[in-house]
Amino acid sequence: MAIKVGLIGLGLSGRTFHFPFYKVLPQYELTAVLSRQSDTVAEIAPNAICVQDIQQLLATDIDLVVITAPNTEHYPYAKAALEAGKHVVLEKPFVNNVEEGLDLIRLAREKQRVLSVYHNRRWDGDFLTVRRMLAEGKFGQISHYESHFDRFRPAPRERWREAPLPGSGILYDLGSHLIDQALVLFGVPSSVSATVKAMRGASEVDDYIHLVFEYPSTQVVLHASMLTPLPGARFCIHGNAGTYVKLGLDPQEDRLREGKLPDQPDWAQEDAASFGHFTHAEGNTVVVPTEVGGYQHYYLQLSKAILEGESNPVPAEQALRVIQLIELCRQSEENGQRVSVAAIPGLD
Repeated sequence: MAIKVGLIGLGLSGRTFHFPFYKVLPQYELTAVLSRQSDTVAEIAPNAICVQDIQQLLATDIDLVVITAPNTEHYPYAKAALEAGKHVVLEKPFVNNVEEGLDLIRLAREKQRVLSVYHNRRWDGDFLTVRRMLAEGKFGQISHYESHFDRFRPAPRERWREAPLPGSGILYDLGSHLIDQALVLFGVPSSVSATVKAMRGASEVDDYIHLVFEYPSTQVVLHASMLTPLPGARFCIHGNAGTYVKLGLDPQEDRLREGKLPDQPDWAQEDAASFGHFTHAEGNTVVVPTEVGGYQHYYLQLSKAILEGESNPVPAEQALRVIQLIELCRQSEENGQRVSVAAIPGLD
């Protein structure tokens, strides 16, 4: 039985990071799209109906609502979908504040629906490589983990992500990926300190972040900027057994933007020229082939969660911790000091 999908939004996220997987995975059937782009819907998804509001979408025969709308709409759309008895996937970031997230988690539990967040970068090949190396103990005791997600866009664009709205700015955008990956690898930090700035002259939202997460014996540094013409290492990890350095971004986004379908097992394989390097403490350096990533694995696990009751690929409870840390990073910037990380009341 295919899961009938109602997709909200057909912008970059909906069309690039979600639609291709409904096209190639038999577990899903795109049934309805909430979008003003009715001509585009008719062209790329002729078997789906195009609707204009959330009530029309929820009135259709769908099982799962996937929300790729602006962040300001995440909470109201997800709440309406859960109240209607639908499973829900939200693009990252989950919500704009912890209170909204707690309310949705409570509602999903009450309705016994799957509530998941599309932290797709857990399935980047380079991140999977780092995760494997950590599991194998390749680094020994890690002293420093640094992860960058840099771009060069010196002029702000006219789009909701760069308008002064709740959930806008690079901390909620690229920062969500960086924070989620750090949480998967190291768990919850004891404290955070952060620089969150609008560095471009005309920018109305933050476009530069430098976050430091404290762990007992490891410093975790997360960095993103819109003013980096020549990005540095995507990952740089130092341990007493050696150092791993990886340049360049995972290729999946570019391939999906170009229209490549994720219909082959190796579609996400990175070119060998982009592989990272590990330098042993003794001084010798070796190439580390990048694991084969694949955002389809999120959707494959999601189908098992919905149809068979298996584990949620990204539970909302995990995604809520990302939102908590974003709020604490903003607090650190405002107060100019390190902030402790506590339990989330009502969740932990």
